Amino acid sequence: MSTPAIQLDAIAAALNALRDGTGRIAALSDVARASEALLSALPARYREVLLNLLDRLESSALFSEESCSFSQKDLLDSLQMWVDKARAQL
Repeated sequence: MSTPAIQLDAIAAALNALRDGTGRIAALSDVARASEALLSALPARYREVLLNLLDRLESSALFSEESCSFSQKDLLDSLQMWVDKARAQL
């Protein structure tokens, strides 16, 4: 079983890969959603915020940037903020 810190590092790596064009939204989502040890170690609101951001990011992938109400860049920035705050909580 992975530790919360290892799971957070995996989310951060998937987020960085997505930002630099080598990753996929589905990969980030899969890693984040499977991070039970991490989500259990954080306050409950972290799970809610993360899942909401992932849902919006996945939805944004279905549309072109112009036709989607969610900016992928803004969502990635919000996910980075989530990672930073989660790291401070651990």
